[in-house]
Amino acid sequence: MPLQRPEIDDVIAEARRLGIRLTQTEARIFTGRHHDHIAVMEAFLELRVAEHRPPLRHLERDPGYRPGPAEDPLNAFIRKCQIKGAASGPLAGRTVALKDHTAVAGVPMTLGSHFLDGYVPDFDASIVTRLLDAGAAIVGKMNMEDFSFGGPGISGVGDFGRPLNPNNHGHVTGGSSSGSGAAVAGGQVDIAFGGDQGGSIRIPAAWCGCVGLMATHGLIPHSGVFGLEASIDYVGPMTRNVEDLAAVLQVVAGADGYDPRQARVPAKLPDYVGALGQPAKGLKIGVLAEGFGAAGAEGDVEKAVRLALDALRGAGAELREVSVPLHRVAPQAIVPIYLEGARQLLDNNGAGAFGGSFCPASFMAAFGRAKRSHSHELPLNLKLMVVSGDYAHERLNGRLYAKALAVRPTVIAQYQQVFGQVDILAMPTVPMKALAYRTPTNPVEAIEHTLFGGELGVDLGPLIANTAPFNYTGFPALSLPCGKSQGLPIGLQLVAPHFREDLLIRAGHAYQRAAA
Repeated sequence: MPLQRPEIDDVIAEARRLGIRLTQTEARIFTGRHHDHIAVMEAFLELRVAEHRPPLRHLERDPGYRPGPAEDPLNAFIRKCQIKGAASGPLAGRTVALKDHTAVAGVPMTLGSHFLDGYVPDFDASIVTRLLDAGAAIVGKMNMEDFSFGGPGISGVGDFGRPLNPNNHGHVTGGSSSGSGAAVAGGQVDIAFGGDQGGSIRIPAAWCGCVGLMATHGLIPHSGVFGLEASIDYVGPMTRNVEDLAAVLQVVAGADGYDPRQARVPAKLPDYVGALGQPAKGLKIGVLAEGFGAAGAEGDVEKAVRLALDALRGAGAELREVSVPLHRVAPQAIVPIYLEGARQLLDNNGAGAFGGSFCPASFMAAFGRAKRSHSHELPLNLKLMVVSGDYAHERLNGRLYAKALAVRPTVIAQYQQVFGQVDILAMPTVPMKALAYRTPTNPVEAIEHTLFGGELGVDLGPLIANTAPFNYTGFPALSLPCGKSQGLPIGLQLVAPHFREDLLIRAGHAYQRAAA
């Protein structure tokens, strides 16, 4: 279909919308050149050249269905489906579910929101191909907070309702990978994948009581997974035990040829499965001083984490206190990246959400149509971040975002200095247990309920104090269940140098055996 040629007045209006003032002479000349550009656009759109796309295999699949409460008592699923993988492989016999920000061809993808109702990807995320090739069966797309903008995953609430914490339905799951955490901890699936831009794998892992890994930035390809800002986007597994975590990481780790986040990924990776059963003896674990004593930290949480570390010491690990003062700066430094990411997300029809990896035209078209027809239905958190991001962009001319990027190497260097003394850092994943859910009682509360932390009346800073720093710096972080208090799980977070997930698996498995 030919593209519409604008008139001079149209060009003047478009320039004015962008803050550019044109004279009549400029506008007349621009209009002619603009028509030339449109002719090039049309010719390129009609060009028949093979496009570089991710592979699409295992084509026997169904679009699935929305399960009812009897089949999904935790409201963990947005859709149940059944896609069989290879007949054999390292994940044969295991069931896998995916946060509904991960593309599976032929299965609707919602991002936890009705904003994109009707969108069905025509491509698979790289992790989907790898999981199916390894013999896994994909059994569902998981509930999540709208566009992953939920708190940093505090209540778990999105357009598809609140997933229930399997330990206590009156408490939240955490999120934004809320359904993934609930389903794994509740025994509904063996493995689930979540996304993490500030703790959204590790918070629900800690609060629901399962294992959750945010791998080194770029280690697991993000291609085909909706993100926020490429430098803080992560996708990763949640499991009930460290053995399954090692097995699935062995399958999904490594460069895919599409994701520019993976430029630093080594060609040869550690043997993650081989790290299982390795002794704790010889491991040097740094107990991070700044990881304890956050505002609102609960004594029973810190006590449980220190008891878990005592168990590792009993298994042969060496513990020492260490300090990274900039650990407490990182949660502030990541905020400008959130804001700029949200602004760009809306500005370019979601293309930035794929971080320069395979950029799906079908998604951009669906997002653009939805934005033009019902942008009022965008999630409130996204609207808030876009407004704040645009304010920072326009009033500060990008200085805030630039500073966040420029400070990052300094923060990384301070952690690396400590990693010269220890193998692993340890701290609580979240300084407090899963919070009680509070139902809004009026329209004002309903709006506050969907904004960051408002639904629970809490300050989010302490909640992400130990998770967001590692999104910002790219270090891998593993959350392990380390006991319960008042019936609610507590998470121990272990952090390793870049691309040393094998150390996390070694230490995590050693703790799992010591605690058994």
